[in-house]
Amino acid sequence: MTDNPAWTIREAGAEDASALALIGAATFLETFAGILDGEAIVGHCAAQHTEAAYRTYLAAGARAWIAEAQPGGAPIGFALVGKPDLAAALEGDIELKRIYSLSRFHGSGLGAALMKQAREAARGHRRLLLGVYAQNERALAFYRKQGFADLGTRQFNVGGKFYDDLVLARPLGT
Repeated sequence: MTDNPAWTIREAGAEDASALALIGAATFLETFAGILDGEAIVGHCAAQHTEAAYRTYLAAGARAWIAEAQPGGAPIGFALVGKPDLAAALEGDIELKRIYSLSRFHGSGLGAALMKQAREAARGHRRLLLGVYAQNERALAFYRKQGFADLGTRQFNVGGKFYDDLVLARPLGT
């Protein structure tokens, strides 16, 4: 468990699926409201950020870490890694499927702490991959600071509308 006066991080299990869904939808809306189409955001969150979706990820072998505000334990962020679902993936790769935190916790070290958990879980893999909205400059700066480099592009479906994503990779070594 990672500790900070404002938050703690612990590995999440199936019993945390509803909290993962809540923070996933909240942070997706917070990040993209006013940037992406509103109906597309609502549709995306209704399909992708559900308790059932996170239970499915975890049942398929994905691992997640949840950040909780202290005191109180309210969910404020998480990271999720699992089997890659990216065309650029090669044998030995793993994907950082989600790394989200509420914006008021940006700059607190939470993102770096969640990324550390993801990197540790990815140990033994060749590369850690992720997809990120091509116009999300804050996220891109964070990922590049964490050692990620451009690998390619993809189209990402958000509620039936397609947006340009960058696919990034970070070598992990052995």
